[in-house]
Amino acid sequence: MAYPAPRLIFWETTAGCNLRCVHCRRITLADQLTPQDLTTEEAFRLIDQIAEVGKPVFVLSGGEPLFRPDIFEIARYAANAGLPVALATNGTLIDDAVAQRVKDSGVQRVSISFDGADAATHDAFRGLQGSFDAAVRGFKALRKVGLPVQINTTVAKHNEAQLEDMRALAKGLDAVGLHLFLLVPVGCGVELAETQMISAQEYERVLNWLYDVEQSEPDLQLKATCAPHYFRVMRVRRAQDKRSGVSRELPASHDRQVNGHPHMHAATKGCLAGTGVAFISHRGEVFPCGYLPIEAGQVRHTPFADIWQHSPLFAELRNPELLAGKCGICQFKTLCSGCRARAYGVTGDYLAEEPFCAYEPESRTVNLAAPL
Repeated sequence: MAYPAPRLIFWETTAGCNLRCVHCRRITLADQLTPQDLTTEEAFRLIDQIAEVGKPVFVLSGGEPLFRPDIFEIARYAANAGLPVALATNGTLIDDAVAQRVKDSGVQRVSISFDGADAATHDAFRGLQGSFDAAVRGFKALRKVGLPVQINTTVAKHNEAQLEDMRALAKGLDAVGLHLFLLVPVGCGVELAETQMISAQEYERVLNWLYDVEQSEPDLQLKATCAPHYFRVMRVRRAQDKRSGVSRELPASHDRQVNGHPHMHAATKGCLAGTGVAFISHRGEVFPCGYLPIEAGQVRHTPFADIWQHSPLFAELRNPELLAGKCGICQFKTLCSGCRARAYGVTGDYLAEEPFCAYEPESRTVNLAAPL
């Protein structure tokens, strides 16, 4: 029986970028296109292979995708193939003319990363003075042509106190969403984690803040990424609300769609690495996600459908019974499953327990309380 098609595919269009973000998953950075990048024709073949599998959201990421001179041609090809196309950019290269080209190419949604609610915080993290103001200009240019734009924010010690300010920034810019990315210790994030990684307890605070804000912001779609335990937090909080007599419906932002494609927004379970998501590098390597650097295949040699359906790595990630530690005994393991990339980054084992989760499963609590 065939495994369901992925819901999102992230393609690293190039490793080239004009910024030097301290949290980048890459250890080596490039300020120009590289010979290893998939060519335009190879990109078209990749899109054809993906379209044969299903109609997942096709996210053009990087690096900085606008570094590629053929990016608009590629976006249009993907849109014509029936894929809902999104663009993940730092926003600094976007002016009014570029914004119009983005829209004309068939892109349905854009995400721009802000790693601070003010220029000083953002620019320090992004490694380029003026990048905050440039990103704001790019954001406004995209909104001017009618494109929905979301803010992506990597939450770490440098900005964890700015969450309310980030919320205000999103509303002030007329963002359709605010997506919080919790730091994963891979690539440059390994060294960064020593000083910037927030604790498991702080993650709980952030995720509970997100739940509370979600109830009061029906028009702003909020989402936690690389934080699968949010689904456990959400389930527990709803149960608590029900016991307290508080009636809360799922916010409308969870169900909103972009041109009929709900998966442009929200996930229905926790970690989607290799289960609902795949990441394809600029060289054509297929990974479970952008933060789990274990190759499942190479599209230059093997069709994407074969990799998606038959990769032993993906098969393991799709089996929650293989999870170890407290994830393996947690009653929420099929809903959450823990961040597999974070487990790998800390322990070297992608099936190990989520190292930044403060929750103690009921079965472990019971076992600890049982007499010897």
